[in-house]
Amino acid sequence: MQKTLYQIYHFSSGLQHRLQKRITITGFTIILCLIFAAALGIDTTQNTTYQIFTFLVSILIISTIFSIFFNARFRVTRTIPKFATIGVKLKYKITIHNQTKTIQTSLKLFENFADPRPTFKEFLETPEPEENQRTALDIKLGSYRWLWLVARKQCGIAKTLELPPLKPNSKTEVIGEIIPTHRGVMRLVSLTIARPDPLGIFHACQTISLPQSLLILPQLYQLPPIQLPGFRKYQSGGIALASSVGDAEEFRSLREYRPGDSIRKIHWKSWAKIGKPIVKEEQDEFFVRHALILDTFQPEKYSQILEVAISLAASLAADVQTQESLLDLMFVGNEAYCFTFGRGISYTEKMLEILASVGACRDKSFDSIIPVILEKISMLSGCICIFIAWDEQRKKLIEYLAKMNIETLVFMLKNNQNYDWEYLSKNDFIKYDSTRFYILNIDNIQQELMKL
Repeated sequence: MQKTLYQIYHFSSGLQHRLQKRITITGFTIILCLIFAAALGIDTTQNTTYQIFTFLVSILIISTIFSIFFNARFRVTRTIPKFATIGVKLKYKITIHNQTKTIQTSLKLFENFADPRPTFKEFLETPEPEENQRTALDIKLGSYRWLWLVARKQCGIAKTLELPPLKPNSKTEVIGEIIPTHRGVMRLVSLTIARPDPLGIFHACQTISLPQSLLILPQLYQLPPIQLPGFRKYQSGGIALASSVGDAEEFRSLREYRPGDSIRKIHWKSWAKIGKPIVKEEQDEFFVRHALILDTFQPEKYSQILEVAISLAASLAADVQTQESLLDLMFVGNEAYCFTFGRGISYTEKMLEILASVGACRDKSFDSIIPVILEKISMLSGCICIFIAWDEQRKKLIEYLAKMNIETLVFMLKNNQNYDWEYLSKNDFIKYDSTRFYILNIDNIQQELMKL
């Protein structure tokens, strides 16, 4: 049953994709009239509807012949950025070179994405977010799941462009528009230039291969001024060492080698010049450092609450980049990760690029993120936690942070979890003096963030 449904969706989706470019709205109307006339004109002795059928068939045959011949030659270039953001309209430049000696008019331009149709395995194993709220029939048929998977893999919607007249042997610039809808890699494979036949029923199409890709970043929420927890702490080795990239340190001066100095600190040029070992001395600093702990633990591959959590993490991290502090982004995917940003170590663009690729952790428990946190705990000024669930493991983490006197800001995302929110608010969420809890409903997350 599922295999048959998949084959039907796969075929019909591909057919729809082709027909949308080949047939105009007028053409679809005539084809519907043709079908209606065929149904009514079966008995030619009782009515004359068959004459309408014959007339419409003649029109379609003529239009088909005209649509076959489209010998114009074009060269197209597309200039797109490396990144786009969900919900922010992307505008980019397309240059079309008409290589013929005649003016080309009434043309349309279509963007072609890489085939977004899911595999049979993906169709079986990847439910639509909140699919359990649909009817049993909808779940069994899987039509909404199919549409969501196609949209998820395509990552956006491109606007069909009405091209201005293209002058002979000249270049014309137009502005393309894409609305990103899902984070991930958007792959564009070609552009199709279409010209209607004289009757306006079919399009003659010419497809130009032009493969390019861009990364769709998480949606960014508008945030009010948020006072992040914590205060300055001593960071041995300064900013460079704080990034935990090798043993690189902020240079302060040169001095003679002392027993116990790391070989990595040796300044080889000075040793060669002076004839004795010289080492680089680092600069120690005090500054603010926060951990941003992103909860990715859930049984589903995709969910609305995880997408909101990632967008909130991106929004908070982008805000921290404007402040004089370091930020350790911590989450678990295939393994536990920690990326450091701020104070010139890395930039917002890189951080958003990482968050665009974050997926759900389905095969590990929440405890798997604890070692990453413990590794940085002594240097942290404060913590920001974004939770998509609440249980004993998360509770123990908050208790441990409170015990270590680390000020913590917790964003608890609320969807349809079966929690007694009133009980949690009066008990678990108020027992720690150094911790602030905010319960945010994901259905109106932007409005609730502005109330903070």
